[in-house]
Amino acid sequence: MSAVDTVPEDTRQTSRATLMLAIGAIGVVFGDIGTSPLYAFREALGQSAAGGIDASEILGVLSLAIWALIIVVTFKYVLFLMRADNQGEGGVLALTALARRSIGTRATIALVLGAAGAALFYGDAILTPALSVLSAVEGLKTIPGVGQLITEPVILGVTIAILVGLFFIQSRGTASVSKLFGPVCVLWFVSIGGLGAYHIASQPGILAALSPFYGIAFLLQHGVIGLFVLGAVFLAVTGAEALTADMGHFGRFPIQLGWFALVFPALVLNYLGQGAFALTALHAATAAGQPFANQDWFFLMVPGALRIPMVLLAMLATIIASQAVITGAFSLTQQAIQLGLLPRLRIRQTSADNSGQIYLPAINWLLLIGVLVLVTQFRSSSAMAAAYGIAVTGTMVVTTCLAYLVVRHHWHWGRVQATLLIVPFLALDLIFFGSNILRVIEGGWVPLVVAAAIGLIIATWRRGKAIVNAFEARQSIPLADLAAALAKRPPERVEGTAVFLTANPDNTPGALLHNLKHNKVLHERNLIVSVRTADRPVIPVEERATVARIDDNFTSVVLKYGFMETPDVPHDLTVQLAITPMKTSYFIGRNTLKASGQVGMPLWQDRIFMFLQRNASDPTDFLRIPPGKVLELGEQVTV
Repeated sequence: MSAVDTVPEDTRQTSRATLMLAIGAIGVVFGDIGTSPLYAFREALGQSAAGGIDASEILGVLSLAIWALIIVVTFKYVLFLMRADNQGEGGVLALTALARRSIGTRATIALVLGAAGAALFYGDAILTPALSVLSAVEGLKTIPGVGQLITEPVILGVTIAILVGLFFIQSRGTASVSKLFGPVCVLWFVSIGGLGAYHIASQPGILAALSPFYGIAFLLQHGVIGLFVLGAVFLAVTGAEALTADMGHFGRFPIQLGWFALVFPALVLNYLGQGAFALTALHAATAAGQPFANQDWFFLMVPGALRIPMVLLAMLATIIASQAVITGAFSLTQQAIQLGLLPRLRIRQTSADNSGQIYLPAINWLLLIGVLVLVTQFRSSSAMAAAYGIAVTGTMVVTTCLAYLVVRHHWHWGRVQATLLIVPFLALDLIFFGSNILRVIEGGWVPLVVAAAIGLIIATWRRGKAIVNAFEARQSIPLADLAAALAKRPPERVEGTAVFLTANPDNTPGALLHNLKHNKVLHERNLIVSVRTADRPVIPVEERATVARIDDNFTSVVLKYGFMETPDVPHDLTVQLAITPMKTSYFIGRNTLKASGQVGMPLWQDRIFMFLQRNASDPTDFLRIPPGKVLELGEQVTV
């Protein structure tokens, strides 16, 4: 009997499932960080090139990049933050929801941090496709015999065509092609790791860069230039935030397995290989008495015969990395809508089997516009690289602050222990953030402007909704009082069920008052329904509805949904309360907004809120209520 036959079948199936999840994670989770070798080492070395490049600078830059991967990605994200999950879900808003639940009444700080992290993520979502695809297409210039024909207009044209095609296929869903993501990225990591090992063999001395001594010495010797280099070095770890954001799809262990078994070794080998190739070029230039210039090390280290296949593979890898970021933007937006940070947007399911496969047209086209503006304005990956780090480092600072709240209040660590754990990570994040801020003029202002615009939208939306909710609360009366009054003087009754949607089930919905005032009738069965979002990703079906009978006329129903779920009110009312869909009408309050500079928000902010409200998805679409079953009633509200 072989050793394999002695392993229980369920164990083999579990191992096989874990392996498949790990391969899937390699295709989705690690796409962004996996394409960083295309530009990270080149850009970091280029920052130190002003006074000429020598061997110590090559070793120093490599040491900084490798130890950034070890500390930021391995220690902080893979080993620590992946344990701070919200029922298996990760990412900045999942962490926000967990922190809010943990600290209770002081949850405002968690919401502010979450909003800041979400705003910065959109800057990342615009930059990643533009930078990664452009850097891969630039590899065409290194192909022997045709490189001189690849001009800047050609590079920009190919890049724009790829990006436009990528965004146009989003509406069709990516379930069919996503099965190829994992195998393609496995091939990518094996290829870049093998390529690096090939060059390390010719320059084994490059292994000295594994010592942190060279990185520390580089920073001490280069002063302010060292900070600029550190900002560029951070490009090596961009995409680390995806490790936690996609945890709900793959699980913690498959992601960790993919990192330690393939991704981390491949990245380290490739960076060392680029350094070895640069050292060889440095020695050759010195021997020939020629100046040594920074170059596109990633593609030049590829043997000429393999250059075309490598460029094509790089394009595929960057398309996959871009797809992962676009999908992440869709998921983050859905979570932000559920948490009340953004207005409702139209959400379409693109897969019948996977509820996580969604498409948001508004976000898709806004991202495409942003990406095309960046490509046409910056025109090269080197020019764009300066803009990239700020969005990612800012998100990491926010994530670390949220992690402190979780460790302190959810894990119930003491203040001293939580501080000792978090402060080193936060200090490193702030150092990286500060070094990237130095490059604001070079292009770092782009993600800051995007984040500021998103932050303004979030702040305006929440303040405007608070004003509207306060107005409705002032105009309403307690539902119990209305029930008592109607019991004494019952109105005319009509057949069927009426569902009145409201934010506060204790107060009488405005639509109910307007219906009684104008139509002077009450249905046989009246449900006062409130839809709420929990600080958990998913709510079990048995916990979905909380039903409270008020009297013979009214029943209060609270439907709870997780922040990763899309509400389906008719379905859940049918399941939970056995309503008859054909005999049910839905009443929704629809107020008319009026701008005023004397009350509420400033006039300019009123205009923004009214625009957001006007362009928000219809609540009937968002709640999946059949349009033919809806009656909208409301009044004028001054904001």
